[in-house]
Amino acid sequence: MKKFSHVGIPTPNQHPGETFNEAIGLYVTDFKESENHIEWLRFLEDSPMPEELKNTAHVAYEVDNLDEAMKGKTVLLEPFYPNDSLKVAFVLEDEAPVELMEYID
Repeated sequence: MKKFSHVGIPTPNQHPGETFNEAIGLYVTDFKESENHIEWLRFLEDSPMPEELKNTAHVAYEVDNLDEAMKGKTVLLEPFYPNDSLKVAFVLEDEAPVELMEYID
């Protein structure tokens, strides 16, 4: 299964409800709080995140099996756990970043 989750849009502007992740130099909003499922991403200049994420919007999908969904894809960002119930990776589809999300029980 592959189900639409949200769109992530890089921005230089502050947005209400941002949280800060110091480790990756990123302010981010919760897409679940947006009527249109928009996640705003505001990166610090020295953020270690890939330039493709800092400069290009991404689309995100929930998948049943992250490892399977990544097979044959160009990996932009290896799988990581933003919290205890979610495993995430970023791949490239042509030039566009795509976020794959597997919720863990």
